[in-house]
Amino acid sequence: MHRLFVALPLPETLVDALAPAMEGGPSGLRWLDEEHLHCTLRFIGSVERPMAEEIAQNLAEMKASPVEVALSGVGIFDHGKRGALWARLAPKAPLRDLHERIDRRLVSLGLEPERRAYLPHITLARWSGGFIDARGWAERHAGLSSSPVTIDRFTLFESHLRQSGAEYDAIADFRLGRQPSA
Repeated sequence: MHRLFVALPLPETLVDALAPAMEGGPSGLRWLDEEHLHCTLRFIGSVERPMAEEIAQNLAEMKASPVEVALSGVGIFDHGKRGALWARLAPKAPLRDLHERIDRRLVSLGLEPERRAYLPHITLARWSGGFIDARGWAERHAGLSSSPVTIDRFTLFESHLRQSGAEYDAIADFRLGRQPSA
């Protein structure tokens, strides 16, 4: 089985702009390595190899325009004993449109549609096993921002869950820049 997701890899300028927010914070956080930072467009989950190949082929045929995005604040997913710190990407509309376009293609292959509302974000740190009060971190970095950057590709990743955290392997890159089609 292959545990897959589709994401925007981050240009170095955005990774650099995230660096100040990835320091300090409450103890107990597991900060993501810079090379693992991304904006998930669609989580797929575990699929067999033939389906993984069909997904890659289908995504390669998709046409969509590049997206221009910037960092725009931070947030917290707090689920009590586990959660995550994240940075927001804006504007939401072009990212949501790309997410929906990918979702429709995956549904056409027989996968379940995405049920959660789409929030374009970059996970910076995670915690589990206890309560963490990250409000101070969120207040300090509420104004996190960057200059706009154009992202002209998205990637199909495979996720490997390890004791130390998830590791991601890029399976295929897909260029944005062709005219969108339905």
